[in-house]
Formats: sequence, structure tokens, C-alpha cells
Amino acid sequence: MLHATWMRFSQRITKQEVDFIEEEFDLPEGSSILDVGCGTGRHAIELTKRGYRVTGIDISEQMLREAQRRCIEESIDVEFIQVDATNFEAKELYDACICLCEGAFGLLSEGEDPFERDMKILRNINRALKSNAPFLLTALNGLRMIRSYTDEDVATGVFDQLGIVETHPMSNYIENAPEGVFLRKKGFVATELVLMLKVSGFHVQHIWGGTAGSWNRQPLKMDEMELMVFARKIKNDFSK
Repeated sequence: MLHATWMRFSQRITKQEVDFIEEEFDLPEGSSILDVGCGTGRHAIELTKRGYRVTGIDISEQMLREAQRRCIEESIDVEFIQVDATNFEAKELYDACICLCEGAFGLLSEGEDPFERDMKILRNINRALKSNAPFLLTALNGLRMIRSYTDEDVATGVFDQLGIVETHPMSNYIENAPEGVFLRKKGFVATELVLMLKVSGFHVQHIWGGTAGSWNRQPLKMDEMELMVFARKIKNDFSK
């Protein structure tokens, strides 16, 4: 019963979110869209149903298997590629890109530098896009993170106040996760993202609240889970 309820909720918010993407991108049918950190493909599949050519990339083989299973069930064709977004090299130039719901951006392995990793992703996305192509990004809201943690959390290593990075055991998120495995997630403030995108060859046009299921072009709230950035490619970024 709970699974069926979640599936109905997921389908509803996916359609709402793809409505939003379509309105913002305003692309003709058949346009190509790159989905970075596509996970199980909920946005990629819905966009394909609406007539777009979608390539989804993700590091997780398990999630991509589920995405392919769903495509078979629904008799649609989406190109899925298993690759780390920091190493992705596009074989074509895309008309638009989405990077949503922390599928790739802001997720860190042990020892990874939070700034270098996500800058690599932004630069790879820039190289994969046509000039003036739109790019929609959501990321964890650093303001909320900062307000949620204490000096004690900093002292115990749960929160890095300089990088805005939280660290928790994987078992907090996944049942039966192995001991000693941690998930590191980075939050962002708007000024930080604007600078990162500018250096990567984008112009930021809008910053909104971007929590999944409530995309509405409204100002970012302090305690909102995610923020959303709408940008366009303005130049090629050839730096490594």
C-alpha cells in the first residue's frame, strides 16, 4: 500500500516537474536533452514520452538497470550511459541539460574536494551544450544546512562549516548498508553557485526555491531543502 502510494506521488510530481522544465526550456519537439545524474530515469522517461531525445547519465549501474526496465515496460527508447559525471565526454552537442535532485551534483566520495568535483561536472556540461542552451540545476540549500547544525556537529565531524558539507553513515539512508561507509553531501549558497557557473561558462538568469514537488518560481526560503538555478551557456569552457 505504501509503495503504491509513493508511486502515485512520484508520477504526479514528475509530471509537474517536467511541465515546469518544458515551460522554461521552450524547446521544439525532437530537441536533445542531457540528464546528468538521471538515477532511475523519472525525468528522462517523461521527457522522452513528450517527444524529446534524451540521454541520461549516472554512475549507478543498479539505478540504470531500473531505468532500462521501466523503458521496456513503457516501450520507449532512452539512451542511458553509465559514467561518472566528472569524467563524462559528450559525443554530440545537446539543446539543453538538466541536473536535478542531487543525482550527481553535491554528492561526494570520501576525500573528494567539494569544489573541484562539482566544477568538473559543470565544465563537462558546458562542453556538452550548444551555444545559449538552457541548463536547469537543483542543489541542496546551504542556508538550511548552516541553520541545522551546531558547533558540536562541527567538532564531531558531522558538519564541515567551511565547505558546507554534511557527513552521515550510509545506513541512515540505505537499509543494511555496510558499516563504516559514509555519505557526504554538499550544500550551496546562491552566490557560490553563480560564481561556479560563471567560471564554467554559464550566465545565471534565475534562482528559485527548488525542493522536489514544489517548483513554482518562488524566492528561495531559508529552510527550503533545495535551491534551483536556471542558466544558459554563454561560452565554451576549455579549462580542465
